[in-house]
Amino acid sequence: MSKALRLFLTPVVLAGTSLLLDVGPAATHDAHHHAAPQDPSAKSERVTLHDIQLVDTDGQPVRFKSDAVGDRIVVVDFIYTSCTTICPVTSALFGEVQGRLAAKLGERFGPDVKLISLTIDPATDTPQRLKDYAGNFGVPAGWLWLTGDKPKVDKVLVGLGAYSADITRHSGAILVGDARNGEWMRFYGIPNAQDIVDRVEHLLAMRETANVTERR
Repeated sequence: MSKALRLFLTPVVLAGTSLLLDVGPAATHDAHHHAAPQDPSAKSERVTLHDIQLVDTDGQPVRFKSDAVGDRIVVVDFIYTSCTTICPVTSALFGEVQGRLAAKLGERFGPDVKLISLTIDPATDTPQRLKDYAGNFGVPAGWLWLTGDKPKVDKVLVGLGAYSADITRHSGAILVGDARNGEWMRFYGIPNAQDIVDRVEHLLAMRETANVTERR
């Protein structure tokens, strides 16, 4: 974990502690969200990519499967802007992943590998609100933030195994997958940025091996 991320985590952890001490209903809900599993383990997953029209932070239509994911390797997280616990931590982690992938992949970052942050509270997270939130964590290059009509977002979340009727109880999981070969892995808790980067590089290496095999 980088020094920058550790510094970011400190006030978040303190905020989570105060929330746990507060017995009010709102605080209790957010404390449940903060209490999502923190074991940064990972396991293989099967997901369904729905080609549903969502919108980006500029309000432009983006079909999830064909436009956002396409033929790429993607890293996907699930956040909501009013969250004060694990969501900003995950977003800060994505900012670190973005920097590492951009440095390693150069021009391939974006066209071949992309980060996607999908709100789980689309009724609140308008494109502008999501854009303001996103501005705290990185630059748009290679990183797409999505919202949209709630029924559409919910269906995409169901396909990704990330839907929760109570947004404050959703798990802070991160999906890394290759849309071409259907290899998906879900990281739980707060993994190291390098673990995410290593998984992306593994998927890229698998593609290279497959390409060599096909040419023979």
